[in-house]
Amino acid sequence: MNSFTDLSISGDMLKNLDDLNYKIMTPVQEESIPFILDGRDVLARAKTGSGKTAAFGIGILENLDVERFRVQSLVLCPTHELAEQVAGELRRIARFRHNIKIVKITGGLPMHKQVLSLSHQAHIVVGTPGRVLKHLERENLDLCEVKSVVLDEADRMLDMGFVDQIKAILRFAPAQRQTLCFSATFPDEILALSSSVMKNPKMVTVETQHKASVIVQKFYAVNSGEKCDLVIDLLIKYAPESTIIFCNTKDCCRRVASELNKRGVHSLALHGDLDSKERTEAIIRFSNKSSKVLIATDVAARGLDIDDLALVINYDLPFETETYVHRIGRTGRAGKEGLAVSMVKPGEDFRVKEINEFSKSNYAVEEPILDKNFDSATSQASLNPSMITLSINGGRKNKISAGDILGALTAEGGIDGSDIGKIDRMDFITFVAVRREVAERAFKVLDQKNIKGRSFLAILHD
Repeated sequence: MNSFTDLSISGDMLKNLDDLNYKIMTPVQEESIPFILDGRDVLARAKTGSGKTAAFGIGILENLDVERFRVQSLVLCPTHELAEQVAGELRRIARFRHNIKIVKITGGLPMHKQVLSLSHQAHIVVGTPGRVLKHLERENLDLCEVKSVVLDEADRMLDMGFVDQIKAILRFAPAQRQTLCFSATFPDEILALSSSVMKNPKMVTVETQHKASVIVQKFYAVNSGEKCDLVIDLLIKYAPESTIIFCNTKDCCRRVASELNKRGVHSLALHGDLDSKERTEAIIRFSNKSSKVLIATDVAARGLDIDDLALVINYDLPFETETYVHRIGRTGRAGKEGLAVSMVKPGEDFRVKEINEFSKSNYAVEEPILDKNFDSATSQASLNPSMITLSINGGRKNKISAGDILGALTAEGGIDGSDIGKIDRMDFITFVAVRREVAERAFKVLDQKNIKGRSFLAILHD
């Protein structure tokens, strides 16, 4: 079995999956979806980018009773960003059937708006543990008819201290339910949690290694004070469209982002000290090509799914070998070749040895030898993104569609459609990427022209 047509799912679902270009199942989908459709509990280990959202999404949506307008599935995620991505992916898959309502409730957003959304009921709720529990305790959310609960990135939720909240949430759900637990790793805490909240779960383990032919891995010896110089050399030499730089701490993220921006490299930071709006903006600007470089901690970047990520840089080597594997697994996807570069300080060679033992490889720490025969000014200019992001204070809840934004920019602004990039709609804000050359014109259109008979405030994010 490797085609979605081999599954016992509806024709409408199959057609929508085909429209979404879902042709062949990934290993985690092939192994888990049949059990999910059959109502079994599933404990699955799969790395980021393995297709696990579609795995549980197809299962819970296919088993949904659309005529019964009550919460039937709850998906718990560790962060606001992952919840946003999961809700978006579920909505795409849910297009096979009309009137499926999916509500996202996460921290950092106004409670009263979420209370209003929940008062109109929903079929699926996607949220973070803290905010979901708060709504349950205030009786804004009722799980009495829930048929399935999904714990997405379960190991990260435990790392973030959510275990007690998860257990409290599950006490609000029926004892007779399906529980699906997806985790990048299976530490003892995950196994203990699964044994306490799951019933005879089917274990699914997907290969966590990466093929050397897909991801080229380099380890460069470097002193702490020379790391930013090496980052810039790498960005100039390889000219990647998108790069994630991983740091072990929030403070390191801030320092690296500040230093790179001082040197003219447009960079964004993503760490736990940012509020949800700031994190959402950073992720959107990076994914829509308005910035080529994102500096992130592991917690903040967990669940990020960026297409065509050409380069991953480990500014700090991670403390755990499996974390290294998950970091570099963000590049080299869909058969494309990716590059992962790790910076090794003096005294850190033992970590490279641990990586070699884990992955059965034989990587050596090298001295960085890069081509210095480039024109500095020209090369530096090439690091600047070609796109820029604008936003308006209207979104999904204001009935603003991507077509409305596109129409305003092309018809009224005279901007060519090829100069307009990705459009991301949130509940009450919409982001649109445009080419830098037309940014001022696009800003005037969105700020001064009415959209659907209403005026909106536009902001230029640079």
